[in-house]
Amino acid sequence: MSTWVTQLRKGLIEFSILNLLQHGESYGYEILQSLQQIDELVVTDSTVYPILSRLRKDGYLKVQVQPSTSGPPRRYFSLTALGQQRIREMNLYWDNLQSAIEKLKQGKPGGES
Repeated sequence: MSTWVTQLRKGLIEFSILNLLQHGESYGYEILQSLQQIDELVVTDSTVYPILSRLRKDGYLKVQVQPSTSGPPRRYFSLTALGQQRIREMNLYWDNLQSAIEKLKQGKPGGES
């Protein structure tokens, strides 16, 4: 069971980050704290920051560096137009998948009503 849960979590972290950022920009530590409120995800900085970096490299996020009153400058992440398109597509897929899985759980494979 633990291997399945670990693999599921890995796939959901990117999805969760993009969903979080569709509501506005946020800096890395703030993203980490928001995701850590979801006990089932079990996220750490060593999982979140590489994903943020990859999403930026892939063109889904942009970064703006701003000074911080309490330490080094903060890197604020926000969705690019490509990132906004990506999360819309991911959410549509998620909704369809979730609906299909619910039907399977009810013993109605193939979308039977």
